[in-house]
Amino acid sequence: MRVHVVSDVHGNAEGLARAGDGADALVCLGDLVLFLDYADHSRGIFPELFGVEAADRIVELRTARRFDEARALSRALWDGIDRKAAVEAAVRKQYAELFAAFPTPTYATFGNVDIPTLWPEYARPGTTVLDGERVEIGGLVFGFVGGGLRSPMRTPYEVDDETYAAKLAALGEVDVLCSHIPPDVPELCYDTVARRFERGSSALLETIRATRPKYALFGHVHQPLARRMRIGATECVNVGHFASNGTPWVLEW
Repeated sequence: MRVHVVSDVHGNAEGLARAGDGADALVCLGDLVLFLDYADHSRGIFPELFGVEAADRIVELRTARRFDEARALSRALWDGIDRKAAVEAAVRKQYAELFAAFPTPTYATFGNVDIPTLWPEYARPGTTVLDGERVEIGGLVFGFVGGGLRSPMRTPYEVDDETYAAKLAALGEVDVLCSHIPPDVPELCYDTVARRFERGSSALLETIRATRPKYALFGHVHQPLARRMRIGATECVNVGHFASNGTPWVLEW
C-alpha cells in the first residue's frame, strides 16, 4: 500500500490535483483555505478584500505578536461589511475548486482555518471526512482528529482543550494517528521563520505515549524546528507545508 499525506494546502488546487498520483489513497490533514499568504501578501481572501498594503500591515503586527493592534486594524477594515457573508462567499469559491481536485479515495480532516459546516456541501463521493473518527486503509487503522486549539489568532476552527481531548479519546488505539496540529513538543511546535511557538496539544502527546501508534502525522507548523521525532514507539512526522512545496509525504507498507 502507498498513501500520500498532505497538510496546509492553503489554496494550492493545482498541486492537490496531482497529490494522489501513484498512491492508493490520499490523506489530507486540513487547512484548505488561504485567508492570507504570509510569504506573498497579495494572495488570499484578506488582500482580495482589503488590498496588499493592509495585508502587509496585519502580517507585521501579528508577526510582532501585537495581536490587540492587529484585531483593532481588522475591526476597522471590516466596519460596515458583512464579514460572515464576505468570508463565506470567498471560502465557498476556494472549496469548490479544492474539493474538485481531491482524488478518489481521499480521507480528510479539518485544519484550524477551515469551516467544517461547509464541507458536506463540497465533499464528493470518494472523499471521506473524519474528525474524532477512524477508518481502515489497507489493513492499518487511521484515526483522525481535526482543528486547532484556542489561540490569539482566533482562527475559524479552534476548540477548547477538553473538546479536543474527547475527540482523541473516542479514537481508541490506532496504527496511524492523524491530526492537524502537532503534539505539544517544543521542537515540533516552533516555527523557525515566524519565530514563534504554535499551539500543540498536550492531550495528543499523552495519547501518543499511552496508545503507541506506529505513526503520528500532522502539519500546522509551516517551517518547524524538527520535522520528525520519535516518541517511544511512535514516529512523529510533520508532513510538510503543501501550499509551498506541492509534495505529499509518502507512507508505504
